[in-house]
Amino acid sequence: MDRKKQYEEDTVLIEVKNLVKVYGNHTAVDNLSFTVDKGQILGFLGPNGAGKSTTMNIITGYISATEGTVTVNGLDVFEEPEEVKRMIGYLPEFPPLYPELTVVEYLNFVADIKKVKHQTRKQMVEEIMETTKITDMKDRIIKHLSKGYKQRVGLAQAIMGYPELIILDEPTVGLDPKQIIEIRELIRELSKNHTVILSSHIMQEVSAVCDSILIIDKGKLVLQDKPENLSMHLGSTGGLKLVVRGDKDLIISELGKIDKITKLEEEESFEQGTISLTLFCKEDEDIREDVFFSMCEVKTPILEMQSIRMSLEDIFLKVTQDNTYLEDDNTYLEDDETYTDEEEVNSDASDL
Repeated sequence: MDRKKQYEEDTVLIEVKNLVKVYGNHTAVDNLSFTVDKGQILGFLGPNGAGKSTTMNIITGYISATEGTVTVNGLDVFEEPEEVKRMIGYLPEFPPLYPELTVVEYLNFVADIKKVKHQTRKQMVEEIMETTKITDMKDRIIKHLSKGYKQRVGLAQAIMGYPELIILDEPTVGLDPKQIIEIRELIRELSKNHTVILSSHIMQEVSAVCDSILIIDKGKLVLQDKPENLSMHLGSTGGLKLVVRGDKDLIISELGKIDKITKLEEEESFEQGTISLTLFCKEDEDIREDVFFSMCEVKTPILEMQSIRMSLEDIFLKVTQDNTYLEDDNTYLEDDETYTDEEEVNSDASDL
């Protein structure tokens, strides 16, 4: 089988294996290994200073690694950097725009940098403007655009040349709710033809668009799975918030007959004559029907019943709360000099 055909049939687009990045005495990425499948939207999470930016910059070939390997579509990032860079589109938190150019001038400039063939350039620029919904703005000067449209132009430059991988770093920061929804919809649309890595501190955003989530802590992988499976790795509990009206002792006695309930807590009730309870069970069990029929047995009306599950915020805090990343406000202290996650690229200039 020739190499090109092998790449096309392989389901794994990115393979990071035993990746290490050391700055002096500080290890920013510590033996990190993971894979990303083609067509996947991967949510890449971690506290400030956890090594996310370092990892993404290594994947893009922008900085080197101390140890380990990274392959994109079977190509080694360190041995064939130019080939790998053609496969990647990158939107940093602050889009690399030229404010004095019009949208179409800027995109043609990007197409030139990415060596898009002249015979296909016009069509590609038009298609990408249509995809990102900026066609109506093509003759507008970029500095006169709203924050939302500037972000769309940034996305347009990232997908110029139709790279297989698109890396998005905080793509909705500073946008209003309507713009956030629009960008999320665009990311979902992009995933039909591209693999997407999304780095964001907005957990709701990651939950809404990602089909796999990876959390790193001190440069180490702590958790990776589908969003709906993450809590199962933690042995977490689920259950119900329940508000009923009736005799408390009778209700608690009847609920005690349900084997799936592992714990019951009485909460403060804000409505006279009602009882508020939290019922705990294993995360993967559903006790709603059991509770319903149990309350029917004692003729107790259920006023409210709400499932409780660990949110992505809860999971994130649980896997990172016991770790003190950096003693001084999320900075690396070394030899009386301070490195922030955003400054890692500059400190690595000697490796380029």
